[in-house]
Amino acid sequence: MRLDRYSFGSIRIDGVTYEHDVVIAAGSISKRRKKPSKPLRDAFGHTPLSAGEEIPWNCARLVIGSGASGSLPVMDEVREEAARRGVELVILPTGEAMRVLEGHPEETNAILHLTC
Repeated sequence: MRLDRYSFGSIRIDGVTYEHDVVIAAGSISKRRKKPSKPLRDAFGHTPLSAGEEIPWNCARLVIGSGASGSLPVMDEVREEAARRGVELVILPTGEAMRVLEGHPEETNAILHLTC
């Protein structure tokens, strides 16, 4: 998988441009479904990443790209679930997260937030 380019609101992976948050699981790319986290938006000022979302836990490492400035809130329940499952959780601004994915793609899944 080649992560070609990231800019606020847009990412290009393997030559395909996405203008929405993406989930990368076992090499396949899908749209992040934020609906389960939307009710928490007011409490965080932004839709957080919550354990109610479909998180690709079937990995040794889960990289979360937390947006251009790293502002995506990641709820404690996600951190706790990662620890319970023995999944290394790496949370970085999306640009930095892309570099981690390029360097260590094996057994790594990701959730990449494209704005904030």
